[in-house]
Amino acid sequence: DRDWAKVRYYEQQNQGLMGQPVPENRVVFMGNSITENWMRIHPGFFTENGYVGRGISGQTSYQFVVRFRTDVINLKPKAVVINAGTNDIAENSGPYNEDYTFGNIVSMVELAEVNGIEVILSSVLPAASFGWRESVTGAPEKIKALNARIKAYAESKRIPYVDYYSRLLADDGESLNPNYTKDGVHPMAAGYDVME
Repeated sequence: DRDWAKVRYYEQQNQGLMGQPVPENRVVFMGNSITENWMRIHPGFFTENGYVGRGISGQTSYQFVVRFRTDVINLKPKAVVINAGTNDIAENSGPYNEDYTFGNIVSMVELAEVNGIEVILSSVLPAASFGWRESVTGAPEKIKALNARIKAYAESKRIPYVDYYSRLLADDGESLNPNYTKDGVHPMAAGYDVME
């Protein structure tokens, strides 16, 4: 399968949604496994609020940009919540470059705005390291730096910014609170309670 960005991953669900009237309160959540697991662990949060989850495990911001039209714009939501950066820092698409990741986030904001979609930006969640990519060092510092940049950009553009990071941070100031995670990266149900 050469669908690198998994543009077809939600094809059937998207076609189903496009065949129905668009609810006024539709919000698409664009993200990675943290978003995909959220839909699986707390499906009611999505169905009861008119939220549409478009998370794909393992994906980076590069892949989000490629599928942004298919999974966000075409669904004509009122708003999109973008959660990007974890897998960029984990180097899932190659070496991490903060400028490129931040640029991908800005590109998604601009795509949304030109299509009349409100944007909500969110922080990268805390993580001390990544179990599947032990070679990556300095994750906490990279996450803090990217979050500071996303927050400053959101403030400059008057875009709402959701700070998951500070609410989920452990006492050590760099890892995900163990009350909310088993593997140090992905929230459990209690973590999603905080995020919601």
